[in-house]
Amino acid sequence: MGPFTEQEQELISQTISDAEKATSGEIRIAIDKHCSGDAFEKATSYFSKLGMDKTSRHNGVLIYLAYVDHKFAIVGDSGINKVVPADFWETTKVAMRAHFASGNLAQGVIAGVILAGEKLATFFPSQNDDINELPNDIIFMDQNKTI
Repeated sequence: MGPFTEQEQELISQTISDAEKATSGEIRIAIDKHCSGDAFEKATSYFSKLGMDKTSRHNGVLIYLAYVDHKFAIVGDSGINKVVPADFWETTKVAMRAHFASGNLAQGVIAGVILAGEKLATFFPSQNDDINELPNDIIFMDQNKTI
């Protein structure tokens, strides 16, 4: 049993789809039960394993959450990191952390997706030739044996 109900998973996927309509960026959610080390390092590893570094504009964002260990991280691709300040994701993390602290993981992830989408739209607005390069569903890393 994961941290989200089926309805919450659908809502998160729909929020990703809605957020990506205003940007050429790609947003994914990766979930683990546990993260024994540093969440940012784990997220960075998953970023590559999920092929997020292969998007055409290098503007993918991975929101990673290890829900049992209460760890999370946000990783942006090189195209984002070249044009944004170092603390670019800090307000997104603060908003997410507030929801997580009150025990609402789904709302925390949704807040993160909405804010990431808004920030991406500023630097990477939607293009006429934009296609959805990555799936919008949540990937449960501890259940995915192919990665």
